[in-house]
Amino acid sequence: MPQQILAGGQMLFVAFGALVLMPLITGLDPNVALFTAGIGTLLFHLVTKGQVPIFLASSFAFVAPIAYGIQTWGIPSTMSGLFVAGLVYMVMAYAVKLRGVDFIHRLLPPVVVGPVIMVIGLGLAPMAVNMAIGKSGDGSFVLIEHNTALIISISALLTTLLVSTLAKGVFKLVPIFAGVIVGYTLSFFLGVLDFSPIAASPWLSMPQFVAPEWNWHAILFMIPVAIAPAVEHVGDILAISNVTGKDFLKKPGLQRTLFGDGLATSASSLFGGPPNTTYSEVTGAVMLTRNFNPKIMMWAAVIAICLAFVGKFGAVLQTIPVAVMGGIMILLFGTIASVGLNTLIRHQVDLSNAKNLCIVSVTLVFGIGGMAFGFGSFSLQGVSLCGLIAIAMNLLLPKIKS
Repeated sequence: MPQQILAGGQMLFVAFGALVLMPLITGLDPNVALFTAGIGTLLFHLVTKGQVPIFLASSFAFVAPIAYGIQTWGIPSTMSGLFVAGLVYMVMAYAVKLRGVDFIHRLLPPVVVGPVIMVIGLGLAPMAVNMAIGKSGDGSFVLIEHNTALIISISALLTTLLVSTLAKGVFKLVPIFAGVIVGYTLSFFLGVLDFSPIAASPWLSMPQFVAPEWNWHAILFMIPVAIAPAVEHVGDILAISNVTGKDFLKKPGLQRTLFGDGLATSASSLFGGPPNTTYSEVTGAVMLTRNFNPKIMMWAAVIAICLAFVGKFGAVLQTIPVAVMGGIMILLFGTIASVGLNTLIRHQVDLSNAKNLCIVSVTLVFGIGGMAFGFGSFSLQGVSLCGLIAIAMNLLLPKIKS
């Protein structure tokens, strides 16, 4: 057991950077994110009967929709949308059980999923740049002087790049964490940090839980966003299957893993936490350590839940300067866009085919250009709109031979 606990702490360390960065970007409580990551992971293992060595935590695919939702309707209403997004996962899991995995691939082929993932990353690019130069995410006001912010953000970015490409062993798996440490240290010497929240926080405190409030606008806006992460889930399960040499698509089955992911996301929203997703960093750590015991992930979840109640720990996270997060986000959001591009390349999507070209082109311009459709007070835009448009075009446009 002590060895399992130590290994679980290592897995949490690998996931930690991305886990807390996502709520800090969107304005959610990082302590709540730690709590819901732990709860979500335990629920996932309950559904999958403790067979898959997976850790679930904050999903970056939802950054832009959550930021828009909080700005438009507030956190409680946004949580109702995220709760239903988790239900979409569960419905897809039931569809997989009835129709098989091929059903998902027919409904959401690479030509649909690829550009939607690219929109998620590229649509967030302005936010990353604004924060890197010391402004708020929307660029409306300045938080740190421009040149000082650039020194901090570029240092954090360079550290993340160097650790990603040059580090060996387990250190290669924590580039975000390394970037935060270097950026935070540099911020201290440049006099940017404000330690008063740490001094004011108690050692032990309850995370700032937020209950969802039913809002149809937020729900209809958030449902399509679940499409891309649900398909990515299939890729993550394939990856961990290859690493361990076991076919988790058959046992416990994709329907169970997808249902567990959806249950974790819906449960997270009940506490005011971000949606959960399977973490590729942790899969990399499993491959590196060759430690395939799922109990390790359960211990990582328990440690995350315990850390959520340490008030000063959350206060330290809240003091991370905006420029540090901006520098790392430049790489992080670019990586998301690259994953979408790689989806098109890996599946050899033929863009000389008129149908494929139309789907990719319209999806990208709608998403990056900020197209919005609305009626009354309801507006559909961003990833939500792109997901629906891409699916509709794929289903309605006639098939054309290459």
